Amino acid sequence: MWQALWEELRDAGLSVITVALDRSPEDARAWIEAARPTHPSLIDTRHVLADLYNLVNVPTILWIDARGRIARPNDVAFGTDTFRHLTGLASARPLAALRAWVRGETAGLAPEEVRRHLTLPSEQDQLARAEFALADWLARQGRLEAAERHFVRAGELAPHDFTIRRGSMPRRGIDPMGPRFREMLDEWTRAGRPYYRPLPDTRG
Repeated sequence: MWQALWEELRDAGLSVITVALDRSPEDARAWIEAARPTHPSLIDTRHVLADLYNLVNVPTILWIDARGRIARPNDVAFGTDTFRHLTGLASARPLAALRAWVRGETAGLAPEEVRRHLTLPSEQDQLARAEFALADWLARQGRLEAAERHFVRAGELAPHDFTIRRGSMPRRGIDPMGPRFREMLDEWTRAGRPYYRPLPDTRG
């Protein structure tokens, strides 16, 4: 979808950069090769993007204007309705909003709205990311028992951050779409907490 959107809007000035948060290039290779993107398609094995923009779930979209400023902060955006039956979120509204912004039909969010919707990591969130980074390093060194303790601690410190909780699963030999993920998701949503938190004006 993002390749098609770029082809549709590139003459209007849209640049698309897709980034996979994955354990290794091989984890994302099949998806990227199937999409055959001609726009930059990156693989972030160190969660650098998640740290820079406080991403706590995927898929997340950011609008960055021609001056390099955030024009719309982290928002949920699906390229298709494949998972609508699970998420309750449609793809049409976020994509329509993006098209209108790129074409100059709307101005997007005002700076004060961007600041209001922009989420900054707390001290505990930052500690969770440090624990995740340490755990990832330990796992890469083959020190899996030590890594497991830090992966668990990272999730305890930031239970809302699924780039940490779910993102640690492949590094721990756990299927990120398997029973452990579904248990985690069920526990989270049974408590009345949404798994995805789209900005108010793009709810499907």
